[in-house]
Amino acid sequence: MKPIARRLARRLVLALSIAAVPAWADPAPVAEHRPLAGLTAPGRVIVDRWGIAHVRAANVHDAFFLQGWNAARDRLWQIDLWRKRGLGLLSASLGGTYLDQDRAARLLLYRGDMRSEWATYPATAHAETEAFVAGINAYVGEVEAGREPLPREFTLTGSRPDHWQADDVLRIRSHALVSNLADEVERARLICKGGAPFLTLHRRIEPVHAIKVPAGLDPCDIPADVLDTYLLGTKGVAFAPGPLAEAGLPDAVWSGSLDRAGQQEGSNNWAIDAAHSATGRPILANDPHRAHGVPSLRYLVDMAAPGFHIAGAGEPALPGVSFGHNETAAWGLTIFPADQEDLYVYRTSPLHPGAYHYKGRWEPFRVVRETVAIKGGATREVELKFTRHGPVIHEDEGHAFGLRTVWNTPGAAGYFNATWMFEAKDWGDFDAAHAHWGTPPLNLVYADVKGVVGWRPSAFMPQRKGWDGLLPVPGDGRYEWDGMIPPTILPEVRNPASGFVASANAINLPPDWPSETRPISFVWSDPSRIDEITTRLSAKSRLTIEDMTALQTDTVSRLSRRAMVLFDGFESEDPDTRAALALLKGWDGNESADSAPAALFEIWQASHLGPVLAATVGTGDLVHALEDATPGAVIDALARNDSALGADPASIRRKVVDRSLAEAWRDAVKRLGPDPAHWRWGALHVAQWSPAIAPRVPVAERGGWAVGPAGVGGSGSTPMATWDGRNAYGVGGGASVRMVLDVGAWDNSLVINAPGQSGNPQDAHYRDLFPLWAAGRYVPFLWTDTAVTAAAERVIALEPAG
Repeated sequence: MKPIARRLARRLVLALSIAAVPAWADPAPVAEHRPLAGLTAPGRVIVDRWGIAHVRAANVHDAFFLQGWNAARDRLWQIDLWRKRGLGLLSASLGGTYLDQDRAARLLLYRGDMRSEWATYPATAHAETEAFVAGINAYVGEVEAGREPLPREFTLTGSRPDHWQADDVLRIRSHALVSNLADEVERARLICKGGAPFLTLHRRIEPVHAIKVPAGLDPCDIPADVLDTYLLGTKGVAFAPGPLAEAGLPDAVWSGSLDRAGQQEGSNNWAIDAAHSATGRPILANDPHRAHGVPSLRYLVDMAAPGFHIAGAGEPALPGVSFGHNETAAWGLTIFPADQEDLYVYRTSPLHPGAYHYKGRWEPFRVVRETVAIKGGATREVELKFTRHGPVIHEDEGHAFGLRTVWNTPGAAGYFNATWMFEAKDWGDFDAAHAHWGTPPLNLVYADVKGVVGWRPSAFMPQRKGWDGLLPVPGDGRYEWDGMIPPTILPEVRNPASGFVASANAINLPPDWPSETRPISFVWSDPSRIDEITTRLSAKSRLTIEDMTALQTDTVSRLSRRAMVLFDGFESEDPDTRAALALLKGWDGNESADSAPAALFEIWQASHLGPVLAATVGTGDLVHALEDATPGAVIDALARNDSALGADPASIRRKVVDRSLAEAWRDAVKRLGPDPAHWRWGALHVAQWSPAIAPRVPVAERGGWAVGPAGVGGSGSTPMATWDGRNAYGVGGGASVRMVLDVGAWDNSLVINAPGQSGNPQDAHYRDLFPLWAAGRYVPFLWTDTAVTAAAERVIALEPAG
């Protein structure tokens, strides 16, 4: 068959699949038919029984148009708030209390030439994004015309949804994860308080590296509030109680996400080759870890047009998917913690107002003044200052503090370079996509129908020559980036002898990587997750789909197993310590929801180990600075009797273990009762989420907006990452989406997205996936038209208006 004939045949098959719903579908799906302005040809959005939308369009433009329309249908409030937060437009809709947040967000916007920005992405990306936002705007138009309901959040806030432009998607950078600004500040303040000898107790430094204070930097010049503007510009939107809420509501402000400094973002991914797969095909698994929220950060979609078909998960305000698959290749992502930002400290002087000292002269700040519309008030003007390196995020007497970040680089729009993967056919296409990737910094894993599996770390990674990025640096010209590390020299693994590739944010640089001359990062996640993953993947010669889901929901903590070394042969006179040791002795480290040892261990490592260490080795202000030392770093230092503990590390170890275990036991008794036979980790480790808008909801209605509670197992050190939120031990983050892809037999793939696909509390798919997620279960992630049609719950047939 000639190529043109093949294309026509494919279009005919797709048209037939759009046009007909088979009579054998049981129960019969709800059928709707409506016109839609902006659509160029008839198409369908098929919603399956789990709320996953399958877009079937006559051309690629309409596929992205319907994706945008459907994202707005399910998540209009969420994506509208995302846009207003990112562009600094909250005040216009919500009032002047958001003025400071609007100013902070505007400091972080991409301000380069948009033609150059678009040119860094595939040639089709602009048109696809134009179609996507046109679909959003079409739905907004339907709401404005009264043909679709206005989501209740807009009524509660007295606001309306805005219309989008394609440039909005790229200009907002502050939703993409980059690092390590907060680490730099924390480390500088620790040194200022005399904590230099304890830096490796506070955070793991990998590879081994001597931290030096940059010449010209006084760590004590870094104020405690230096990151306030940065954190304000990257946080979610919080709401105080409104006039519709009943009296007596506590003053606590709810937030839709955790502040950047408190996040424990991570992720797991792996791909196994056909020879090690029971299916005879590669399997790719991915479960990104982010702060949990209602609705979910992620949105699942399957979208097809003649010659184009992708399925996966992404953020609902972005076109396409961030991870998933096309017809021939699958890809997954985890954070590769490359250092992509720096804090610059500039000298200022009242003798040279409006300028900072750079290379022996006084260079003027670039000042941008913008007006901010205020709902119910007069327009306000805000002043934004920039240096040659980026935005000024703080000023005090004698200093200005600037942010240098890859966000300012063309091509660094968060997750947008996934557009290079939409039509990838082979490793060469994947490698090209890797070379373009900007932010967030990622471990990209790959698998295709030809049997190729592989891994590449992918990101814009600044080259720092003569300095390591671990501390703030003077902004006087001595510490400049020398471009980016060429992506061609970054490591890769393809078709390894082990039969799999895997990542979990832990250090995975090859041993010969020149970290002293080409530093990428010295701060990585604890190896507990990757150690468990690689052990499990190596344990069987043939791995099944069920093995993959079991591994994604594995609750074994190898951090806890490392900690058991501290307790071997340990003796104490304290009865509480002895009771704690008796409970932990022989424990296998499985942090299941019904485990009593898991409850005690997590109370110990999360709330007592670090503070007791700080009080034992520190004095004065240093005690407070050391209290949040990472448990993995502390456990390993104690286990090896590290010299950083002082002249007699064994004695320090005994004191820390004895006192911290006793405190943890008493804390557990207070929280869970006197009888450890009744203790359960799931009684503390509870997933219960409410949307950020909850304070504006009348008290009587709030139950309809909340999700949970459900006690779950796992922790931040287990493959089933469920890390603590702002509550004492509640589940504030982890994997909302878990995906396992049977490469080439796509209908066998499985997925879950907690709490559900919809953002509407009245919709059946608002929380329907939450019980499955909490139980470690999955739903099918369907691909073929036959499978999708058989599972259809609702079929929305759309045709061009007029």
